[in-house]
Amino acid sequence: MNERRPETPAEADGTTGLLTALGKMLKLLRERKGFTQKDFGEMVGYGPDAISAMERGVRTLRPEVLEKADELLEAGGLLLQAIPELREAMAKVRTRHPEWYRGYAALEAEAVELHQYSINAVHGLLQTEAHAHAVFAKRRPFLDEETIEKRVADRLSRQQIFFRWPAPIVSYVIEEAVLDRPIGGRDVHKEQLRRLLTVSEMQNVEIQVMPTKVEEHPNLGSAFNLLAPKKHPQVAYTEAQGYPRLITDPEEVRKIADRYGIMRAMALPPRETRRLIGKKLEEL
Repeated sequence: MNERRPETPAEADGTTGLLTALGKMLKLLRERKGFTQKDFGEMVGYGPDAISAMERGVRTLRPEVLEKADELLEAGGLLLQAIPELREAMAKVRTRHPEWYRGYAALEAEAVELHQYSINAVHGLLQTEAHAHAVFAKRRPFLDEETIEKRVADRLSRQQIFFRWPAPIVSYVIEEAVLDRPIGGRDVHKEQLRRLLTVSEMQNVEIQVMPTKVEEHPNLGSAFNLLAPKKHPQVAYTEAQGYPRLITDPEEVRKIADRYGIMRAMALPPRETRRLIGKKLEEL
């Protein structure tokens, strides 16, 4: 049976052509200057996976990226001319996902706070393109390559939430074992750890690691998300073996939030977390 996959924001709102055209222009100008995706990404503050997604039109270009690119790539104002249309396209973007996921996806897109606990995997909003591809490529039952690419694109499109304004308050508690599992191999894992360090430096994001050596733990159940939608009560979201659950009952949400607060108190502070991630990166 063919799976009906979620549309990306660009497909849902008819902006695919604009994003694809801008991506092709960006790639052409970059290659003419002799810059690799990594080189260019370092100049504009993005990783090579993000630049790749922008050039393929599966990730929305930010106006500030076009502004920097116009100067760095000596476009002579060509890219600047597209910024008004890009802003209009961004205003139309809305998240679209399968029926079972849309309730949560809509809440995530407008959330003023996002908090997440990870047991055995890097959360989707934190994944690099290569890491996400490895996750979907090795899942069972196997997915065909087209489905994998579409799911990766959908996952990357959700990461726009980090650059929304006003910025949401975001926090993560990640089990240390997640940092030690080299999904996709050594190089992919190194890039993923660097991504965690980069995101952890954002003003509105805090990442904490729960050390494996702790002798007590308030949550030995599943991973979960807590989010506070704009002008709505906080909700929770869990997913186990493909069975999602959006929790809105105030008492159930309160209990999950209570456990999350205890875990944040037990986990390494953000600064110590960055040192630990940096140490693991050096050891690879």
